[in-house]
Amino acid sequence: MKLLVVSDSHGNKAVLEDLKAKYKDQVDAMIHCGDSELSADDSVLEGFTVVRGNCDMDSAFPNERILELNDSVIFVAHGHLHRIKSSLLTISYRAKEVGADFVFFGHSHLLGAEMIDGALYLNPGSILLPRGGNEKTYAIVTKDHSKIVVQFFNGRHEELTQLGTVFQ
Repeated sequence: MKLLVVSDSHGNKAVLEDLKAKYKDQVDAMIHCGDSELSADDSVLEGFTVVRGNCDMDSAFPNERILELNDSVIFVAHGHLHRIKSSLLTISYRAKEVGADFVFFGHSHLLGAEMIDGALYLNPGSILLPRGGNEKTYAIVTKDHSKIVVQFFNGRHEELTQLGTVFQ
């Protein structure tokens, strides 16, 4: 299973079109963790699984999505309703309720990946407005039978190898 995870594009359609053109035939799902600042029916979002962020005004976006893909449960939320800037505790409660193997969120504009109680928690950072001295980023998550590989890429699609992680 191979997933593209992006967040916090804040109205930049070009970056989403670029990601879609590059990855649509290479991944099993394209996931946007909110703050697209687009309307839910915008054609640039076609093919993406999208949730509503705190800057998304279109109420047609759901606050969370639960995907089942290749025997994995993927929980997607923006993170603002779970106060992820303070702690992952609240989002972890919801992830456990739904039996999530993967927990994808944005909101803080800070990238990160860690395993918590057997689930991968991933924030791909922001593809438009990164914080913390980071570059604009998105993530590719690959799961095979024995491991999960997280790769972060910048806006020029260059892998940030120092940030990648393999979980066994």
